[in-house]
Amino acid sequence: MTWKIHEHGGRGPGWTLDGLPVHILINHLVVVLGPLAAILAIMCALWPAARQRLIWLTLALAALTLIVTPLTASSGTWLAGEVGASPAIDRHGSLGNTLAYFVGALVLAVTMLAIVQLRRARGRPVRSAWHAAVVIVVIAAAAATLVQTYRVGETGVRAVWGSFTHVHHDHNHDHNHD
Repeated sequence: MTWKIHEHGGRGPGWTLDGLPVHILINHLVVVLGPLAAILAIMCALWPAARQRLIWLTLALAALTLIVTPLTASSGTWLAGEVGASPAIDRHGSLGNTLAYFVGALVLAVTMLAIVQLRRARGRPVRSAWHAAVVIVVIAAAAATLVQTYRVGETGVRAVWGSFTHVHHDHNHDHNHD
């Protein structure tokens, strides 16, 4: 396995792993980890038993997603320069460049929920209004992350596969006939 970072055509660093564009590989981390962190965040916000057991995992997954998202966007920008511009790729890139803001909001919201959990675990009171506000912020940030991740992924799939046409096979044709 070889990892290459190289300058290509003056467009900035480009990344490949065994000859494959890194964007194609790491975008799957964002597509899996972001929604997983968002779903876990909603569970932790609404279900105290889940929060007690899963809040730190949720925060770690959200933070990891926040680290990987800009790398995915940067590698996507490089890849777009390699394959050439199109309206579909431009739309995907524009949406992709916003995803880190949504994931960042999720990280902040889950951090606030972790603070609520820490206070409760240490026997410190948490005002009901504060707790309710944190729950609302977590659900909003998680929902926004889910929607934006879908939008980015969907436009990426359309940019690559939008012109794909299904090949129809003639099932009535008998290849053994003379």
